[in-house]
Amino acid sequence: MKSVICFGEALIDFLNISRFEEKPLWLNEFRQYPGGAPANVAVAIARLGGKSLFAGQVGKDTFGDFLEQALTCYQVDTRLMSRHPTAKTALAFVTLDEEGDRSFTFFREATADLLFKPSQVDENWFTHSSIFHFCSNTLTNEYITETTQFAVTMAKSKGLTISFDVNLRHNLWVNESINIERVNALAEQAHVLKYSKDELDFLAQGDQQTYIDSLMAQGVLLILITDGPDTIHYYSGMHSGTVNPPRVNAVDTTAGGDAFIGGFLFGLNKISQTSPAKQHLTSLNSIIPLINFAAACGAHAVTKPGAFPALPIFDDVSSSWQLNSFDNKS
Repeated sequence: MKSVICFGEALIDFLNISRFEEKPLWLNEFRQYPGGAPANVAVAIARLGGKSLFAGQVGKDTFGDFLEQALTCYQVDTRLMSRHPTAKTALAFVTLDEEGDRSFTFFREATADLLFKPSQVDENWFTHSSIFHFCSNTLTNEYITETTQFAVTMAKSKGLTISFDVNLRHNLWVNESINIERVNALAEQAHVLKYSKDELDFLAQGDQQTYIDSLMAQGVLLILITDGPDTIHYYSGMHSGTVNPPRVNAVDTTAGGDAFIGGFLFGLNKISQTSPAKQHLTSLNSIIPLINFAAACGAHAVTKPGAFPALPIFDDVSSSWQLNSFDNKS
């Protein structure tokens, strides 16, 4: 089986797990978890039984050691993972509200993930891979954008399917000012696009249908729009429709979106071993079962705390796998 390359940041999520009183203060208690959206997606694919490669950079520090060990423990191939000699590993502190929704505080200025150079991207990366996945966290400054664009261009030239989970984090950008033109320029180069409803609203700047039509005209094959526990919308060629995700009690939404796109890419990669992925992205016979499976993966992940540990194994969501006819061909 060919692999899925997940490019971008691996970082430490310090998750707020409790508060305790040490008079006169109330103190937050944080637990260290491995995280970073592309790293989460790589683990999501591997946990389901697929093949994934993480391509990114961490520091030569204790946090970088932990992340490399964690990815390896979860069966992610780390041969494309680099260790910067001086820059530190990025950190994120995740605070949860009463509904399990999160807010982030990032420590990510000149960290190792942002210093990944185009020269570190090698054409051999793409020899045995079928999908290249990334998100907007590698577009937050011009330097890492150049590397991301270089990798996307090379992946497309090698015939890989490009997956872009927009995954906007406003506080990762200077003055929380997202470069909409930059994000949309990369969106136009993808085959699969995943947005949350809020992200689509923001990037479309008030005209969603014109925005979606423009993306499709540029060659985007499938757009997926999630809305937390609510209806998922999809657009593919002449097709559009909705899928309702499973209802669950959310504990921590940290890895919900990553589990969703990870499940989708696992399924797409699995059924594309004997036929082109792009063919499945325009067929409702493939799209609907893939979205249902992805939704089950996302729903499972939000019922547990953290990122990597919350992601499902295949047995957790096997009842949602409705692509057995493709399995018989692979």
